[in-house]
Amino acid sequence: MVNRKKPSADQPNREVLFDMAVDTAKKGNRSGARLMFGQILQEDPRNIRAMMWMAKLSSKPEERVKWLKRVLEIKPNYAQARQELEKIAHTTQAQRNSQLLRFGTIGYAVGLALISALWILSTALQYR
Repeated sequence: MVNRKKPSADQPNREVLFDMAVDTAKKGNRSGARLMFGQILQEDPRNIRAMMWMAKLSSKPEERVKWLKRVLEIKPNYAQARQELEKIAHTTQAQRNSQLLRFGTIGYAVGLALISALWILSTALQYR
Protein backbone atom coordinates (compact mmCIF):
# COMPACT_ATOMS: atom_id res chain seq x y z
CA MET A 1 0.00 0.00 0.00
CA VAL A 2 1.36 3.40 -1.00
CA ASN A 3 1.31 6.12 1.59
CA ARG A 4 -0.25 9.13 -0.11
CA LYS A 5 -0.63 12.54 1.46
CA LYS A 6 -4.09 13.98 1.66
CA PRO A 7 -4.32 17.41 0.07
CA SER A 8 -4.38 20.21 2.59
CA ALA A 9 -5.90 23.64 2.16
CA ASP A 10 -2.55 25.04 1.00
CA GLN A 11 -1.65 22.02 -1.22
CA PRO A 12 -3.85 21.32 -4.25
CA ASN A 13 -4.80 17.75 -5.07
CA ARG A 14 -3.16 16.09 -8.05
CA GLU A 15 -6.02 16.76 -10.49
CA VAL A 16 -6.16 20.46 -9.60
CA LEU A 17 -2.37 20.64 -9.90
CA PHE A 18 -2.60 18.91 -13.29
CA ASP A 19 -5.13 21.47 -14.53
CA MET A 20 -2.93 24.30 -13.22
CA ALA A 21 0.11 22.80 -14.97
CA VAL A 22 -1.75 22.51 -18.29
CA ASP A 23 -2.98 26.09 -17.97
CA THR A 24 0.54 27.26 -17.11
CA ALA A 25 1.95 25.42 -20.15
CA LYS A 26 -0.67 26.91 -22.44
CA LYS A 27 0.23 30.38 -21.18
CA GLY A 28 3.83 29.74 -22.26
CA ASN A 29 5.45 29.17 -18.86
CA ARG A 30 7.16 25.92 -19.77
CA SER A 31 9.49 25.77 -16.77
CA GLY A 32 6.65 26.40 -14.30
CA ALA A 33 4.53 23.74 -15.97
CA ARG A 34 7.42 21.27 -15.93
CA LEU A 35 7.84 21.82 -12.19
CA MET A 36 4.17 21.09 -11.59
CA PHE A 37 4.16 18.00 -13.81
CA GLY A 38 7.35 16.88 -12.04
CA GLN A 39 5.58 17.18 -8.70
CA ILE A 40 2.68 15.11 -10.03
CA LEU A 41 5.12 12.45 -11.22
CA GLN A 42 6.83 12.37 -7.83
CA GLU A 43 3.49 11.48 -6.27
CA ASP A 44 2.36 9.25 -9.14
CA PRO A 45 5.31 7.98 -11.25
CA ARG A 46 2.92 6.15 -13.63
CA ASN A 47 0.86 9.21 -14.56
CA ILE A 48 0.81 8.93 -18.35
CA ARG A 49 -0.87 12.29 -18.92
CA ALA A 50 1.88 14.10 -16.97
CA MET A 51 4.56 12.16 -18.88
CA MET A 52 3.01 13.11 -22.21
CA TRP A 53 3.05 16.76 -21.17
CA MET A 54 6.67 16.45 -20.03
CA ALA A 55 7.48 15.08 -23.49
CA LYS A 56 5.58 17.92 -25.14
CA LEU A 57 7.38 20.54 -23.03
CA SER A 58 10.85 19.05 -23.57
CA SER A 59 13.12 21.17 -25.70
CA LYS A 60 15.52 18.33 -26.54
CA PRO A 61 14.47 15.41 -28.75
CA GLU A 62 16.40 12.96 -26.53
CA GLU A 63 14.38 14.04 -23.52
CA ARG A 64 11.11 13.77 -25.46
CA VAL A 65 12.06 10.24 -26.50
CA LYS A 66 12.84 9.35 -22.87
CA TRP A 67 9.38 10.44 -21.68
CA LEU A 68 7.58 8.77 -24.58
CA LYS A 69 9.42 5.51 -23.96
CA ARG A 70 8.45 5.67 -20.29
CA VAL A 71 4.82 6.01 -21.35
CA LEU A 72 5.17 2.94 -23.58
CA GLU A 73 6.75 0.96 -20.73
CA ILE A 74 3.57 1.52 -18.75
CA LYS A 75 1.09 1.29 -21.62
CA PRO A 76 2.72 -0.42 -24.64
CA ASN A 77 -0.20 0.19 -27.00
CA TYR A 78 -0.51 3.93 -26.34
CA ALA A 79 -0.94 5.16 -29.92
CA GLN A 80 -0.20 8.84 -29.30
CA ALA A 81 3.20 8.04 -27.75
CA ARG A 82 4.05 5.71 -30.65
CA GLN A 83 3.05 8.35 -33.20
CA GLU A 84 5.18 10.98 -31.48
CA LEU A 85 8.19 8.64 -31.44
CA GLU A 86 7.69 7.95 -35.15
CA LYS A 87 7.56 11.71 -35.86
CA ILE A 88 10.80 12.24 -33.93
CA ALA A 89 12.48 9.36 -35.79
CA HIS A 90 11.28 10.75 -39.13
CA THR A 91 12.48 14.28 -38.31
CA THR A 92 15.84 12.99 -37.07
CA GLN A 93 16.33 10.93 -40.24
CA ALA A 94 15.35 13.89 -42.43
CA GLN A 95 17.92 16.07 -40.64
CA ARG A 96 20.60 13.42 -41.14
CA ASN A 97 19.72 13.11 -44.82
CA SER A 98 19.91 16.88 -45.20
CA GLN A 99 23.37 16.91 -43.60
CA LEU A 100 24.55 14.08 -45.85
CA LEU A 101 23.29 15.94 -48.90
CA ARG A 102 25.07 19.11 -47.79
CA PHE A 103 28.34 17.26 -47.12
CA GLY A 104 28.01 15.40 -50.42
CA THR A 105 27.46 18.64 -52.32
CA ILE A 106 30.40 20.30 -50.58
CA GLY A 107 32.57 17.22 -51.22
CA TYR A 108 31.58 17.24 -54.87
CA ALA A 109 32.39 20.95 -55.22
CA VAL A 110 35.76 20.53 -53.47
CA GLY A 111 36.60 17.51 -55.63
CA LEU A 112 35.64 19.41 -58.79
CA ALA A 113 37.77 22.38 -57.70
CA LEU A 114 40.74 20.09 -57.02
CA ILE A 115 40.41 18.36 -60.38
CA SER A 116 40.13 21.73 -62.11
CA ALA A 117 43.19 23.05 -60.27
CA LEU A 118 45.19 19.95 -61.19
CA TRP A 119 44.11 20.21 -64.83
CA ILE A 120 45.09 23.90 -64.95
CA LEU A 121 48.41 23.13 -63.25
CA SER A 122 49.17 20.23 -65.62
CA THR A 123 48.22 22.37 -68.65
CA ALA A 124 50.44 25.18 -67.42
CA LEU A 125 53.36 22.79 -66.91
CA GLN A 126 52.96 21.42 -70.48
CA TYR A 127 53.43 24.87 -71.98
CA ARG A 128 56.42 25.77 -69.87
